[in-house]
Amino acid sequence: MQKFDPRQNMGRADFEIFHYRDAKFEGVPVHQHDFYEVYFFISGNVEYSVEGRSFHLKSGDILLINPLELHQPRIGPDQSPYERIVLWINRHYLTRLCTNDTSLSRCFDSSSPDHTNLLRLTGAQQNFVHGKLDELLREKSENLYGSELAAAAILTRFLVELNRMTLSRKRTVDSRPPSPLVTAAVSYINEHYSEKISLSSIAEEFFVSKYYLSHVFNDIVGTSINRYITLKRLINAKQMLSGGVKPTTAAANSGFGDYAGFYRAFTGEYGISPSEFAHRHKNNL
Repeated sequence: MQKFDPRQNMGRADFEIFHYRDAKFEGVPVHQHDFYEVYFFISGNVEYSVEGRSFHLKSGDILLINPLELHQPRIGPDQSPYERIVLWINRHYLTRLCTNDTSLSRCFDSSSPDHTNLLRLTGAQQNFVHGKLDELLREKSENLYGSELAAAAILTRFLVELNRMTLSRKRTVDSRPPSPLVTAAVSYINEHYSEKISLSSIAEEFFVSKYYLSHVFNDIVGTSINRYITLKRLINAKQMLSGGVKPTTAAANSGFGDYAGFYRAFTGEYGISPSEFAHRHKNNL
């Protein structure tokens, strides 16, 4: 077991894996990161929010989260031990594991019509997943001869099977019925974040009180509409910075009214300046 690390950035260029068990978990805010995440739930009372959809997790569930998705675990009040294994995979590393015929990132593709973040596994599938994750943990912790090669082989096999499970799964149903209003608001923000939008303008768009919309949105998504808009703008700006776009252009094209506001929001959320982020990304390619 490891002590929980609240950071949301990778320190390696391939993958990182963590096994956490917390008797008391303080929680994390709604967030996004620049890598793929496989989250294997073992125990606890957890409702997990991903892009406005809410899942009440059962032991053995897997969540698949891509770099563009905002998400947050919310822990129930009974304080039962919260145990999970979390696998982070660098986007460029995952691309190198793929072939022309096989995309290992398919299971994370939220644009796919049949995509779901939640996989509810059979007993045999749970045993396979848990076993492979344990193998990865062992290779990473024991530093044996050839661990890097062994870990890459284990990870590749694991991701192949994970994609097969995704393709062959039976559709799962969100444990908490989605709110049509919140679903519509999230879709609207995703389509219009580069424009001048706010809580008030979105409430007017859907003919509801801004106070009601604010309450329902915060309850399901776990953050305010204004912060959600800001995070979506920052995600888009990071994608552009990663592609070589200048910070001032990225700010303007992501919906920020001025560069100073963009700079404050970016450094406040990620702890580095937009230009430093672009520089680090260029060096890591």
